[in-house]
Amino acid sequence: MLSKTIVCITGMPGAGKSTIVSKLEEIGFTKFTLGDGIRAEAKRRNIIPSAENLGKLMLEVREKNGPGAVAELIKNPIQESTHDVIIIDGVRSIAEIDVLKKIGDVKLLAIQASPETRFNFLSLRGRSDDPKTKENFEERDNREIGVGLDKSIKVADKTITNHNLTIDQLVNSAKEIIESWVN
Repeated sequence: MLSKTIVCITGMPGAGKSTIVSKLEEIGFTKFTLGDGIRAEAKRRNIIPSAENLGKLMLEVREKNGPGAVAELIKNPIQESTHDVIIIDGVRSIAEIDVLKKIGDVKLLAIQASPETRFNFLSLRGRSDDPKTKENFEERDNREIGVGLDKSIKVADKTITNHNLTIDQLVNSAKEIIESWVN
């Protein structure tokens, strides 16, 4: 069996990761989202999926089962996928990357954007766990850095800086990088 190429998209909240991943999915890429693993766990436990609750649950799962625990939540579905290229949205730590390396050839793509750009985007997005205030935004950034997000960004194979890029430019940049890794 051919080894899967697992493209992990990393970056601070609001940098453009989910935008890239959803557009790549529209053109035929298969995606998995680490945050969906936590949201599914919250649903299973009948926990309201607020930003605070999901953040606490993420930390609890990692504390109980180790720093790669969130990636473990999606490992089996990735292995069962018949696709050779998998896009992972929301990798936060080296431990999660290490879990994924056990099941495929991992490439890491970091998306960077200014705090102002990220906050403005998150303010408009409207997901249940998006910050409503600058204070919430900073708390979330600190929590994400606390689980190692800054380290995964630093070790990325490639980085895209999302500064005044259109969605098409952002997605095309990511697609070109991914195609260079696969070909």
